[in-house]
Amino acid sequence: MPDRTTASSRGTAGVSAGTAGMSRRAVTRAAAATGLAALFGATATGTARATTRRAATAAPSVTQLGPRTLDVSLPSAALGRSAPVRLVLPSSFATQPGRTYPVLYLLHGAHDDYTSWTRETDIVAFTEGRELIVAMPDAGPTGIPTAWRNGPDYETFQLTEVPALLARDYRASAVRVVAGVSTGGYGAMAHTARHPGTFAAAASYSGILDTTAPGMPSLMDAIVARENLAPLSLWGNPILNLLTWRDFNPRARAAGLRGTALYVSSGSGVVGGSGDWLPEALESALWPSAHAFTDTLALLRVPVTTHYYAGGGHSWTYWKREFGASWPMLAGALGVPA
Repeated sequence: MPDRTTASSRGTAGVSAGTAGMSRRAVTRAAAATGLAALFGATATGTARATTRRAATAAPSVTQLGPRTLDVSLPSAALGRSAPVRLVLPSSFATQPGRTYPVLYLLHGAHDDYTSWTRETDIVAFTEGRELIVAMPDAGPTGIPTAWRNGPDYETFQLTEVPALLARDYRASAVRVVAGVSTGGYGAMAHTARHPGTFAAAASYSGILDTTAPGMPSLMDAIVARENLAPLSLWGNPILNLLTWRDFNPRARAAGLRGTALYVSSGSGVVGGSGDWLPEALESALWPSAHAFTDTLALLRVPVTTHYYAGGGHSWTYWKREFGASWPMLAGALGVPA
């Protein structure tokens, strides 16, 4: 397994010689040839879900799931509805009422939901005694936490409304870090790049980090279409509305990441993979996007810790491992024990 490296003025480290020798276009074409549409189902062309943005007046409702875990249904003006946030509270929350806590935001991926991190990982047990809040906000069925052109504004929900709830009701401090998988990995870097200083650290595991790279607009369209939403409802046409696509593209906004601790990991998928072709094909498609992003960071002399590994699939098997690898960086930014 390759060592993790930190990129600054130099490019990021490659993987095995067989993988490193392939062009990004070749990897993208290879992944497309395996049938990415099968990963996302039929590319339906349904209409966008209409969202009326109105003032949220109702109080949040809370469902206690365990001693430290609860679901909050938060009325959202940005979404025009109430949306869920799963919280894991610090062990000392009830016994130290005057204390404030840093927040670890964990973002879910496409065709999943805000419960994924507690369902797929041991995050509740892992954070026992570490004295932080874990917040897992909803990002909708596509898991793309952005301000949609014709639809909800998940960016405002996650970056303004959820933090306001945590500060008001759960004694959250201003110290925040964010990590995400797949489209949540996109969100972690897009949020941080578009709003410098909001997060002290950001980590992406198999994220879509250059949304205008070859093949990526079609991939984003497929993710949207699988949920029976019109692809143009996201950011419009990737050519006619290129400025909007660029505005929400982590690579294009990479300068905004300066001063933030960063971690990026991605696998090569079918190149050096084990033969589990569906998740490996998707991972292959994202490989060039991740490299383009970290190459841009290198040109800008923005440090980033990278882990590019041979093979691997677009699945929690790898994302759990990568979260563990990035945890010392995240913990350092949070000021909690690693």
